Parts: sequence; structure tokens; C-alpha cells
Amino acid sequence: MSDATNARIDAWLALCPNPAEDPFPGMEQAGLFDPEPNYSAIAAVKAALVARTGLLGIGGAWGGRQLVYRHFIMGFGTEAQQAALRGKGVSVAISEPGVGAHPKLLTTRAVIDGDIVRITGEKAWVSNGPSADTIIVFAITAEEAGRKRYGAFLVPRDTPGLSLKDMPGFHALRPSRHCAVTLDGCAVPRAAQLGPDGSAYERMALGFRDVEDAVGTVALLGAFRFLLPRLGRAGQGGDEEALSLGALIALTAVFAEASASVVTAADSGTLNHTSATLAGLRVLANHIAAGMAGHVTQFATVEDPVLGAALSDLNAVLGIARGPRQARQARLSAALLRQ
Repeated sequence: MSDATNARIDAWLALCPNPAEDPFPGMEQAGLFDPEPNYSAIAAVKAALVARTGLLGIGGAWGGRQLVYRHFIMGFGTEAQQAALRGKGVSVAISEPGVGAHPKLLTTRAVIDGDIVRITGEKAWVSNGPSADTIIVFAITAEEAGRKRYGAFLVPRDTPGLSLKDMPGFHALRPSRHCAVTLDGCAVPRAAQLGPDGSAYERMALGFRDVEDAVGTVALLGAFRFLLPRLGRAGQGGDEEALSLGALIALTAVFAEASASVVTAADSGTLNHTSATLAGLRVLANHIAAGMAGHVTQFATVEDPVLGAALSDLNAVLGIARGPRQARQARLSAALLRQ
């Protein structure tokens, strides 16, 4: 962790009355809302936030703002859009109730009428939506031979017809927050369109999962680095306990090297060549998390609620999007068998 990153985090913590409840107060003043120069920098700060606080949700909330701006706005926005949204809270709305983010099943539509676009539909699990200034809404703009074509539109929070409500039933990863969004004929100017028309899903949405995974691996590293010292203080320090802890330290070191490589690939535009490494990192992360939980069960002599909460958040993160990640593993297997 660099001295500059430490200084920004120190400044933020001095200004934030309750990071576990709401992490955003003080971040702007501490310079944490300024866009980071690349994915590697985002990953490093995200990991540092988690390592300092023990809360993966803080890393997720801060990192979500940074990733959406870098991937969607800097990657596909005009100079005017980039300038207008720099340092602002921008969320992305793709998933819909009951169907997730599958492009064949989404129903939100955008009707383009001259210089106006009217958007109607419902979105779900919009990360950072409750604090967003603007929401990027993915919506169908046309259908060709049964195939849906998508556009992405910048919809300000105060747009008439846009309403937000909390998503129930997901209480892990505090203080990260999500919401549902309803769009009832929301009218935005045609200039609010972000990136290409008709291929927004393929060109913008599909690559975002890999970028999230790459940067997210380093956030997991932050959680491991938070947990390791607490594991060391939890027991009595016998030889068997030392061997267990040493193995976890060694695996974390391997995880650190590999996670740095995939973030570097994201910055160089070669992330698609590291899919096996991304899959392996997820498998290794599950192994480390299980090892840490087992270490606590076998060696901890005093109950540590902070340790328990951090392990719970770690398991919650590792359970998100398990299906797509298992599909990646299956593709690796199929590719090997075709050789």
C-alpha cells in the first residue's frame, strides 16, 4: 500500500463518522472520488480499503463507482459525457427482476423519437443505485430476426418517471447498497446515449464482468490480508496452528502474484487471454476462505465477531455469480478435451 493511498484513506476515515453504515461521507474531500488512472490503481486502493476496514462492502461500493466510470464512461463516452460525470456517482442498470442480466430475457425498451428517447421498464440489483447521480440504463432499441439490439442511456436520478426502491433480502457486504429501478416513460435527450446503438450489450456489458472479476480478485486479497493477522491472534500458537497459518500465508502470496497479473492484463487490453487465470484465482480464493474458516474452527480460543463478519462477507462475495464462473471452468475443460 503506497503512502499516498494510506494518506487518502487516513483523511477519509477522519471525516467519515460511520464507514460501516455509509462509506461515502468524506471520500470526495479525501480525493477518493477522483478517477483513478487505470484498473491497477483501482484494484490497489480497493484492496487497501478492505485491508484497513475489514469490510468488502466498502471496497465494493468505492470500487463500483470507479469501475463504472472507467469502463463505461471513459471507454465509450464522449468528451462532454466524461467531463460532466467525472467524480460523480454513476451506476449501471442491466439486470431485471426474475431474469438477471440474460440479454434474451430483458424487456426494458427505449423508443427513439427524433431528439428524445423514452425508456420504460424495470431494473434490479443496481449496485450503488441509492447514491447514484446518474444511472446507465441498458434497453432494447430494436429487434432483428428475433435478436434484441441494445442501447445504453444516461438517465439522471431526477428524471421524471424514474423511481428507486431498496432491494430486500441481501444483507451481507455492508455497507454496499443496491436498489430496484422503475422507468415509466423516462424521457432523455438523444445525446444521453452512451456508446454504440444496437450493440451496447455485446460491446459494453459483456466485457464488464471480466473487468469486475479481475479487479475483484485484488479486493479479495485485501480481505485475506485483513484476516491473516487476526487468525494469528485467535489461537494459542502451537506447532500445528503455526503450520496451518503458514500455509494460508503462502497461498495468499501466490494469490497476490496471480491477481496482479490479471489486473495488468485488464489495463493492457489482453484480459481475454487470462480467463484460465481468472478461473484459477476464484478456485484458489474459495480454498483460502475455506482454510481460514477451518483454522478458526480448529484453533480459535476466543470468539471474534469482527473475524466472523469478515469471513461471512468473504463467503458472500465468493457466492456471487457462481453460475457464470462455473461456466468459465466448463469452457476451459471443453477446450482441453478438443485438443
